[in-house]
Amino acid sequence: MKSTNLLVLAMALLMFPQLAQTLYSPALGDIGQAFAVGPERAGQSLSVYFLAFAFGVVVWGRLCDRWGRRPVMLAGLSMYAGASVLALGVSSFNGLLLAQALAAFGAAVGSVATQTLLRDRFQGAELAQVFSVMGIALAVSPALGLFSGATLVQHFGYRGMLAGLLLLALVLWGWCLCALPETRPAWLPTASLRQTLGLMLRDTGLWRAVGLVGAFNIALFSYYAVGPFVFERLGLSAAAFGYSGVLLALGSGLGAWLNKRLLKRGMNGEQLVFTAAGIALLGGLLVLMLQGSWLFVWPMLLVVLAFGMAIPNVLGAALTAYHDRLGTAAALFGLLYYLVIGAGLSLVAWLQDLGWSLLTCGLAALWLAVPRGLRS
Repeated sequence: MKSTNLLVLAMALLMFPQLAQTLYSPALGDIGQAFAVGPERAGQSLSVYFLAFAFGVVVWGRLCDRWGRRPVMLAGLSMYAGASVLALGVSSFNGLLLAQALAAFGAAVGSVATQTLLRDRFQGAELAQVFSVMGIALAVSPALGLFSGATLVQHFGYRGMLAGLLLLALVLWGWCLCALPETRPAWLPTASLRQTLGLMLRDTGLWRAVGLVGAFNIALFSYYAVGPFVFERLGLSAAAFGYSGVLLALGSGLGAWLNKRLLKRGMNGEQLVFTAAGIALLGGLLVLMLQGSWLFVWPMLLVVLAFGMAIPNVLGAALTAYHDRLGTAAALFGLLYYLVIGAGLSLVAWLQDLGWSLLTCGLAALWLAVPRGLRS
């Protein structure tokens, strides 16, 4: 399979988990009405998604080293499709949460297996460039999901959103069946999970990466978890919230483009992450100041721009020391940062304060992103 075709498919697979997460966001109000639950409870569906996603990352990442990348991808997408069918038929909110957890477990394959196969095919500077391209997909997909979800919910309610996700999973499954290659090296041994975990727990650089991925993702997804209710308090419609995704797509796309451009001009990943953390902090401060007005959407552009700049660099550099056990290491890395994201979003859903959530994430990211030269 040509590298270009592989990258297009990889981009679609990396986008899938974030599309699945953010398509839910415009449906939270409709879900709350359909099952008679309040904003805090409805918002918990996103945190449940991330927590189940974390454990899915471990299982699928481990199986990537045992079974191979291709069969694992097909199995995970099949599980997601089955969970979506279940979600369409539930009659209680707890049933919906269970279906959401199963779907998240399946969707995790799109993150861990795709990152693993990219690390199989590319190394060093080439891998950094590939992740900068993937960063465009990672940055734009939440905004695309927000807009698509709002459109589906406006016309068909939350079940329309679920049906759209089912169709997307089936299309990706068929595409992978026809075109996804197996990239697992034939010589790759099955690394010990316990030994790999021991190595990673002692790796301070990896813990910084976990914290950075967590901080930037919590900042981004705070908008999708709390935003619908902020719009509601301001007297704005769910459709308006969905359309804000178009605006945010501009910021996220610009961030990914800036990242790629600055890498080519000689800035290193550490410098870019530190710069992005400063931008995220500024965005969070401005959102806090403006969240009594619809104008708070504008500084959210800075937050999504920072996400687009930072995440490709953090992901690209995180596992360079684990090339003999990529699937297992990616699984444990994903488990750690998705547990952080899930716990953080649970707190965000409980607090229901977007500005303070973003400000806290910006401060944490800036502290973690201080370059090694300055830390010493």
